[in-house]
Amino acid sequence: MESYSVNRALPPAGNQESTQAQPRSGARPRCSSPAPPGHGRLGLACETQGGRARQCPPGLGATEPGSGSLSVCGSFSAAIENSFRTAGQDRRTGAAGERVPGDRAMWTIRWFWPLVAVCTADHFRDTAVRIMQDTPVIDGHNDLPWQLLKLFNNQLRDPRANLTSLAHTHTNIPKLKAGFVGAQFWSAYVPCDTQNKDAVKRTLEQIDVIHRMCQLYPETFLCVTNSTGIRQAFREGKVASLVGVEGGHSIDSSLGVLRALYHLGMRYLTLTHSCNTPWADNWLVDTGEDKARSQGLSLFGQSVVREMNRLGAVIDLSHTSVATMKAVLRLSKAPVVFSHSSAYSVCQHRRNVPDDVLQLVKQTGSLVMVNFYNDYVSCKAEANLSQVADHLDHIKKVAGAGAVGLGGDYDGVSRLPSGLKDVSKYPDLAAELLRRQWTEAEVKGTLAGNLLRVFEAVEQASSHTQAPGEQPIPLDQLEASCRTSYGYSGAPSLQLQPGALLASLALLVLCLCPL
Repeated sequence: MESYSVNRALPPAGNQESTQAQPRSGARPRCSSPAPPGHGRLGLACETQGGRARQCPPGLGATEPGSGSLSVCGSFSAAIENSFRTAGQDRRTGAAGERVPGDRAMWTIRWFWPLVAVCTADHFRDTAVRIMQDTPVIDGHNDLPWQLLKLFNNQLRDPRANLTSLAHTHTNIPKLKAGFVGAQFWSAYVPCDTQNKDAVKRTLEQIDVIHRMCQLYPETFLCVTNSTGIRQAFREGKVASLVGVEGGHSIDSSLGVLRALYHLGMRYLTLTHSCNTPWADNWLVDTGEDKARSQGLSLFGQSVVREMNRLGAVIDLSHTSVATMKAVLRLSKAPVVFSHSSAYSVCQHRRNVPDDVLQLVKQTGSLVMVNFYNDYVSCKAEANLSQVADHLDHIKKVAGAGAVGLGGDYDGVSRLPSGLKDVSKYPDLAAELLRRQWTEAEVKGTLAGNLLRVFEAVEQASSHTQAPGEQPIPLDQLEASCRTSYGYSGAPSLQLQPGALLASLALLVLCLCPL
């Protein structure tokens, strides 16, 4: 979720599902055998998924995938072979008396390379679909729960909130199936203006709505909390649903709250959103819009990292400052993720990951899950699928193929690249990687394998038998607000320093209410 798009209504995420019978999920349009030359205007319409039409080359009529007719590539090969065989017979006399190619030969020349491109693209997407049937996408970040709060106040039984027909969002059940999404980290996001107010309460409500999605649609969603559960959901053909809490302000600077959220299913915590916490700095520090508070990570922030390692919760560094990124990567005993960030060298936006941090990602076996928000992809209002693939290419080049993942940020952003307008479009991105000569193993890693590796490493590094962290954050590091200070004054190891005493007096004055 990007903070400046929170109050912006999302535009329709694409055409609604056609009511006509559609080809199987992931099928490409097909064109039937060529008609004789002189067939008429340029081609007939080929049916495509979603009811949209595409023009076939001359003489190639529409057929349904799997109908038994020749595919576009098979038809094309036969047509070209026939054209070359008869080209010598199909000639006419020019104005000067010379022999020139006839209609059939000209048709062959005009359409040869465009049809090669069509057939090749068809091949790459078919290969992508085959791969994704066995290795579906694990996406690192989706803000559908935030949309459910904004649009329906989390009332899932509201007829308008039906996830099988939900309109004007990037995500619904048919789109997830068409996109071969096999696991999703759903974002339990609450804005920065809840910090020091009702952040914990609202975070609990967002975790609750994720659990209720699984309860209301058990045929589609399976709430899981570990890598084994993700593999189980793959086998059952369901969407493994995990909780990612987006923003360290959601734990209200409490290790106890961190542990409680873990027990409720949280499996990653984004250390900051677009605001500092009392113990970690956010990305706006790098733009100069915020001042550094912790110089990356405070002593209490280090305790948060160690406690997450002990629990087996994934640390998410999206939205953090570069200093915070580096401090965590050097401290953590387990790999970390950037659940929805892209490459700074490709688009110089401070939400993206610079190359020196990518080197640390490589050294620690960590993972960058590329964000699709236009501003982070192209640094402009417009972007396209190919530019997203450029980010994947760069991260692979700098940090290795094992460091690449996908975190689309669907339903959390207002602008998405052409070709990636909703969650159904993942096969097209996989096809683009194949076209760029990524191996099938590298594509499978990007889709799911790399995240599973990181998750399993985090689980292996955990130690629930180790004593939990108990040292609270110093009271004088908490924001001045109407919070109580139970425990601080009585604990022998927590004698209030002069600054803390002044902070306590300030709290008392601020919270006095007239009788």
